[in-house]
Amino acid sequence: MPSKWVELLTAARKTALLQEGRRKIHFTMSDGAELLEEYDVRSNELLVRKWRRKSALGGQKGWEYEVGEADLTAKFAALSHGSEHVVESHENPICFRCDTKKLFQWRIRNLPFPTSTYELSIRDQSIVVRTSNKKYFKILQIPDMERYGLSLNESELSFAHANNTLIVQYKKPVEIITDQDMLMVEFKKMKVTKEGDAECNQS
Repeated sequence: MPSKWVELLTAARKTALLQEGRRKIHFTMSDGAELLEEYDVRSNELLVRKWRRKSALGGQKGWEYEVGEADLTAKFAALSHGSEHVVESHENPICFRCDTKKLFQWRIRNLPFPTSTYELSIRDQSIVVRTSNKKYFKILQIPDMERYGLSLNESELSFAHANNTLIVQYKKPVEIITDQDMLMVEFKKMKVTKEGDAECNQS
């Protein structure tokens, strides 16, 4: 029986575009929420997942990244138009999620502390990242696990540190990997528009 996540994406109205080596799929849900996913055409790895939902008053919110890194150029443009109040400094720690086929993964840049400084744990179904010198604290959530109703297990959590970047990894459960593969088979069946074509094909 398909998971609720598979059912949601299957039922959504979809358009597909091939652009700059990426398969971009735009989903419109029955409640008006939009989802945009971008996959590497060669590896099929998910590069971007972002949501745009309706506000309480029916207006449209900005895009919220679940996977991938927000375009800093777009952030500065938004700031110049008064729609953003805070832009991250290039010197502050910057955290973004960049999964692999078998791992949920985050990269946190601009963390120069020794590897022994970092402490990771699981609390309230979230990953807690902190440093023993109390210079950094971050809570990481995995919406995928919440959607599947799965609990986090500390034994599946690991990290590494190099070049001032902390890499946090959590092993994906088999059911999520299986659904990823199944969805990709379906996405590849979609008619796609290539860059420069007039309009996207919908399914």
